[in-house]
Amino acid sequence: MTSVATRPGTTSSDLRGWLGVLSVSLGSFVLVLSEFLPIGLLTAISDDLDVSIGTAGLMVVATGLAGAVSAPIVTIATSRIDRRIVLWSLSLLLVLADLLGAMAPNFTVLIVARLLLGVALGGFWSIGAGVAARLVRPESVIRASSFITAGISVATVVSLPLGSFIASVADWRLAFVIGAALGAVSLVGQLLLLPKIPSVQRVRASTLAALLKLPRARVGLIGAAFVFIAQFAAYTFVSPYLEELVELDAGTITLALLIFGVAGIVGNFAAGFTLSRSVTATVGVAMTVVAATIVLLPLLASSLVGVFVLITAWGLVWGGLPLGMQTWMANASPSASEGGLALFVTTIQLSIAAGSVFGALAVTANGLAFDFWLAGGIAAVGAVVVFTLGLRGDRAVATANANAAAIAALEPQPVRSPV
Repeated sequence: MTSVATRPGTTSSDLRGWLGVLSVSLGSFVLVLSEFLPIGLLTAISDDLDVSIGTAGLMVVATGLAGAVSAPIVTIATSRIDRRIVLWSLSLLLVLADLLGAMAPNFTVLIVARLLLGVALGGFWSIGAGVAARLVRPESVIRASSFITAGISVATVVSLPLGSFIASVADWRLAFVIGAALGAVSLVGQLLLLPKIPSVQRVRASTLAALLKLPRARVGLIGAAFVFIAQFAAYTFVSPYLEELVELDAGTITLALLIFGVAGIVGNFAAGFTLSRSVTATVGVAMTVVAATIVLLPLLASSLVGVFVLITAWGLVWGGLPLGMQTWMANASPSASEGGLALFVTTIQLSIAAGSVFGALAVTANGLAFDFWLAGGIAAVGAVVVFTLGLRGDRAVATANANAAAIAALEPQPVRSPV
């Protein structure tokens, strides 16, 4: 294996570094899979544990809220600990949470299991998303990060159809057993492949408060809130939209969701290239396309080709947005990247919950088309925020750098004595 020149905290081998990235990517995949698998199992769980389907849905919300709360707490509490030990611990918590869920005798125990999963989810995403910079060469960081976020995209694709399939052929508890088994594989991979990753940032509550004072960090968080609320206000009801407005059968709906997911995976890796050119442009354009596709879907419901084109475009740009926003926050707070990512995770988990609630209220009040138009409008506001404030920040940074260079050029140079 070829050794690389490393800075403190990075791995001594390209190969081992990339294998470590893949082990973290598998961890992110299993966490998000475990978070969303129950969506396809709600009916089976409600029947078996004798609760309403609405009550059963609380376990999805509980995981998201626990993730939102735990992201900053875990980041602060573990900021002095080797990052691989923290990731090992969170992966073990994932396995235990899924095992507890599989054995839950009642809904209360199941909720406890989902809260534990939320703690693992929030902490792992905050810390795991940032370790790519410690495992690979600097020029490969964005590409390595795209592999980690790809785990999220793949889990989003797999979770809903896998949950529905399990519910149709086996007991719902099998889904939690699968999550625990995959989590164990991920944990073993991390134990074997992750090198020492010493802590290099001390994160305190004051650190997070200070990050909120950074204009670019605030813009990133506001933009992320708008686009995640919009996404989940619409995506939560994409199946009813395809069934009721487009009038597709179950098989074609599954195909449409699969296309959305595959496009998202492609978009995730494509963003790895565009982000190296411009983070602001990548994020702003993606938000704009999300807004446009969501608004157009009800208008083109009578055109099957149009719907599939829009679904593909929507998935493509959405796949790159988590990586884009994550890169935005890391760049906005380079000296406290884990703190920035913790705030990002908290923001998106709260936004996912809020988007689902807003979507439900919109559908109940005025129907599916109105929900999509409302969601598109929210995404459009996010795009405006990112373009106007983000580009203004880019110009300010460019001006400051140019001024610094000009001043340096005007400073007198030392005169060398003739030899």
